[in-house]
Amino acid sequence: MNFTVLDAIDILIVAFVIYKLINAIRGTRAMTLIKGLAVVVVAGVLAQAFSLRTVNWLLEQATTTVFVALPIVFYPELRRALEQLGQGRLFTKTSLTEKEEINLMIEAVVQTAVKLSARRVGALIAIERETGLQEYIDTGIQLDAVLSEQLLTNIFEPNSPLHDGAAIIRAKRIQAAACFLPLTESKLDSQLGTRHRAAVGLSEQSDALVVVVSEETGAISLAAAGRLRRYLTESRLREQLQTYLHKDEQPNSRRLWG
Repeated sequence: MNFTVLDAIDILIVAFVIYKLINAIRGTRAMTLIKGLAVVVVAGVLAQAFSLRTVNWLLEQATTTVFVALPIVFYPELRRALEQLGQGRLFTKTSLTEKEEINLMIEAVVQTAVKLSARRVGALIAIERETGLQEYIDTGIQLDAVLSEQLLTNIFEPNSPLHDGAAIIRAKRIQAAACFLPLTESKLDSQLGTRHRAAVGLSEQSDALVVVVSEETGAISLAAAGRLRRYLTESRLREQLQTYLHKDEQPNSRRLWG
């Protein structure tokens, strides 16, 4: 039997459909159930290979029950997939690129800094890059929350339990708040307080980027590689973060959004 161009097209179409269906159910409970079903199937193959008749019989019964129950269990996901198909969205690109996700994160940080600066509310925001910050995350209050400007701003509201200390961002999430960072031993301007010393300290001990908003002046600063860039405007802060974070987009390095 000869393999033709039509066969190749046929395989590509099926592979594409399966890929889009997996994307459609990613992040839903269906993925967990599919993993469980895969375990049952693999166990059945192994039971048959080693002639485990009782185990094989039990797995056959379980598999039959599972396939009967699938339409009921997956009803919400099937309905959503059919709705997307009817609206022509199932086969369109819905996920953001890594660059777009980084830009969204940058914008959330920039807007938070600008709004807090206007009100002279102090803030300390650390962005993890290649060097892990788990030891500092462990010193704070664990959040593991989706990053948003609203949440990040609310963390630094005066008199809130999370106001003091740093918020640490890893990937697209705020991992923790009220974290303690190492203070630099370098000589800084006498007008700079603990937040700035902590920002520089962390940037000396890791490759993290640390955004600081001064409670006294409202000035926005960025610490990176042991250096503190002060009095940044909104556009300048955005430009600096883009320069550092988009530089991290290397095919063979650990992804920022891993």
